[in-house]
Amino acid sequence: MDKKKVTVPLVCHGHSRPVVDLFYSPVTPDGYFLISASKDSKPMLRNGETGDWIGTFEGHKGAVWSACLDSNALRAASGSADFSAYEVSSETLMFLQDTHMLLTGGLEKTLRIYDLNRPDAAPREVDKSPGSIRIVTWMHSDQTILSSCTDMGGVRLWDVRTGKIVQTLETKAPVTSAEVSSDGRFITTTDGSSVKFWDANYFGLVKNYSMPCAVESASLEPNYGNKFVTGGEDMWVRVFDFFTGEEIACNKGHHGPVHCVRFAPVGDSYASGSEDGTIRFWQLGPANKDEQETQNANGKMKVRVNDVACKIEGFHITKDGQAEG
Repeated sequence: MDKKKVTVPLVCHGHSRPVVDLFYSPVTPDGYFLISASKDSKPMLRNGETGDWIGTFEGHKGAVWSACLDSNALRAASGSADFSAYEVSSETLMFLQDTHMLLTGGLEKTLRIYDLNRPDAAPREVDKSPGSIRIVTWMHSDQTILSSCTDMGGVRLWDVRTGKIVQTLETKAPVTSAEVSSDGRFITTTDGSSVKFWDANYFGLVKNYSMPCAVESASLEPNYGNKFVTGGEDMWVRVFDFFTGEEIACNKGHHGPVHCVRFAPVGDSYASGSEDGTIRFWQLGPANKDEQETQNANGKMKVRVNDVACKIEGFHITKDGQAEG
């Protein structure tokens, strides 16, 4: 039996409290970037390939639960429950493909869409969510909103035009992470100790895998879609085969529960954020010929690096900052 490869991560220090959210930008002419949210109230921007620190965003007075970058990696947004952004309590946020629009949600159970070119204008409010909002993201060229609640199971899909829920993807436990694949085919969710993959167009359940422990986050490899990575309460970062659910690697190193994992947009590495306050970058070996042939046999189309600009992932609140790549 072949032994699983041991991966030595690149460890990034800087946060003084738990890291609770990670978000990669798409590939830009200047490379790609990673922004992290932490309970220390200071989001950080790093080079997404090397992990080198670029800058720290200051201004929040409370824990920052979410952070994201626009598609050009020129604008950052961070979310906290400190009422510092637009004077609303928001715990999740996401830029539209139209980078001056920002979607937010939080404890107030209200989805809001802000026009950052009109900071004095009131946001558009979508119909009330049935519970406090934990995750928000976009689908279908910004025509559909995906959200989950902190205190109840299920993923809700909203029609932006009508502001109404049009579909609910049922789960037994509250959904702790949600990601739309780079090619728009799959929605990856975690709830309890399971990772689920849904058809993003017909909303049927495609795969459902039970994990060894309660899992908080999962991310699908963006180029071939043949692997996914998970993190949870056992402090380990695991890699699985998408088609079989077989564990490929188990990476140890964190000293606290893993709250968030994300694949880099080029698919050669992934990052994890933990209760221990560190971010770890893990390398993923390149797909071999057999793997590529397997993907072709399963009808999975390869995604070029330039196509990753359409990737939507992550979740959480409201605050506008600026970062130059």
